[in-house]
Amino acid sequence: MVRRPRVLAGDLERSLRAGGRTHTGEAFGHPLDLGGTYVHWTQPHVWRELRRHEFPLAAPLEIDKVYWLADGAVRSGTQLDHNDAVAPLMARFFAAARTRFPLPYDLTAVDNGDIEEETVGDRLDSLDLSAYDRDVLDGALAMLAPSPDEQGVEQMLAWAATTFGDWGAFLETAGSWPIEGGTRRLITAMLGESEAELRLSTPVVAIEDDGTRVLVTTRSGERIHGRAAVVALPLNTLGDVRIAPEIAPLARAMVERKHPMRTVKIWARVRGAVEPFAALAPVGQNPINAARVEHRLDGDTLVVCFASDADALGVKDREAVQAALRALVPGIEVLETAGHDWVDDEFSQGTWAHHRPGDLTQAVPLMRQPHGRVHFAGGDIASLGVGGIEGAIESGARAARNVAAALADGRH
Repeated sequence: MVRRPRVLAGDLERSLRAGGRTHTGEAFGHPLDLGGTYVHWTQPHVWRELRRHEFPLAAPLEIDKVYWLADGAVRSGTQLDHNDAVAPLMARFFAAARTRFPLPYDLTAVDNGDIEEETVGDRLDSLDLSAYDRDVLDGALAMLAPSPDEQGVEQMLAWAATTFGDWGAFLETAGSWPIEGGTRRLITAMLGESEAELRLSTPVVAIEDDGTRVLVTTRSGERIHGRAAVVALPLNTLGDVRIAPEIAPLARAMVERKHPMRTVKIWARVRGAVEPFAALAPVGQNPINAARVEHRLDGDTLVVCFASDADALGVKDREAVQAALRALVPGIEVLETAGHDWVDDEFSQGTWAHHRPGDLTQAVPLMRQPHGRVHFAGGDIASLGVGGIEGAIESGARAARNVAAALADGRH
């Protein structure tokens, strides 16, 4: 936002650091991404920044051992064995992805009113699967669908549509390739190019557009004026900020309900150079729903784990993490754990957004429209790449273009 003539722009950041729910922290004596991590060369906005700054991606370890919990027992086999079990089920679940979202960058291109109240759980139920097949499919989806009875199925279909309906290809783009050195490198480089005044630890409690300017009030009582404001708060924190005039009723209802993602990402340092593996479990049948060997570290192995409910598994509860992992991978020994509880974090109150039924195609598009002199941005309301780093960059660039155009022609 423009604060005074000699400052081109200002960035008020509520937390102690920039980057939102991306955060390269220190753990086990090394930098680790505790929040958003993965990017891909098929994502044009983030890839442009990575190439411009010459930041490479870190190649993931090759994994050919898979453990999966289904129908009360843990199975194990190769990636091909697991794929043989899950691929036909995925094909059924995502069969309509391209029909529903033929233009994935335009989520309203087709009227999907008949599925806007359908949850991921509803779609699973409709397939009428055996207990084994249901668990195989649930486990394969669980990392991104940890609250199936609250998450809208349309977002899953829209995600798959970006890779032509192929869910495996979507997982490759969304969850495999970290930035070498962590996301902090990219954030620092992008901030270094900005002429904005960055103020950390400046929580905002109100944003008011009076038709001629925007007035921002901070928690400390400071009042800051500007010609426009870009609000990039996580969806689940927007309700803590008074915005005037009120946003559209559908959007306001979405803000008040919040998205249901309560996932926790936990890093586990396990003893020795264990065989690279992936492990999967259906929601509710193991505290950890997805785990994967990610790195080697000083003779040990780092395993990244995702649990569907932050209340069920603490990021620092080594014994509980070990028990959950051992239920899937016999004999594994967890030496220490690390993570960040995004659900309990005042300035996130959840992980990446997966919208409730109907919100993605009804309320989210309203949030992308200029609200007078207030413009909203962030991965939670992106059109393409919703929930990810790519969506956050795309959304921010769109908001910036809108503000620049409005300032140029005198609308702001």
